[in-house]
Amino acid sequence: KESTLAIDLGTKTGWALRGKDGSIISGSESFQPTYKERKQDRVGARYIKFLSWLNAMHKEHNLNSIVYEKIQGFRGFMDCEVLSGFKAVLTAFCENNNIPYSGVLVCHIKKSTTGKGNATKEEMLEAVKARGFNPRDDNEADALALLIIR
Repeated sequence: KESTLAIDLGTKTGWALRGKDGSIISGSESFQPTYKERKQDRVGARYIKFLSWLNAMHKEHNLNSIVYEKIQGFRGFMDCEVLSGFKAVLTAFCENNNIPYSGVLVCHIKKSTTGKGNATKEEMLEAVKARGFNPRDDNEADALALLIIR
């Protein structure tokens, strides 16, 4: 069996991991820059934290594949810039470590999980809880949903 990491990309990244034994663990990680980093305009600090986290996950779990939530549209320029940066770091990490990766559209994840392609955060949380999981937030719920449908 393979270990698969599902990721809901963002400054607060949700993640779910199916281990080689089939067990599932999940959580969410914040890559928010510190006050000092923001004050010094070190916007890249979040990406260094994300890369460090990916390296640690790979070292601990020997990742065989990664699947991520593919965003179709953005609410604003900052969302676009930040999410594009996370995706660039993720794809470079996967290429560098020979880990297959793929994106799944948000509407597909929502439709597969709730039956509605435009499900709300609350509906996604409830659908994932109905499958026996207890996500702490919508980011973790989205990652679990993604892992479930893969």
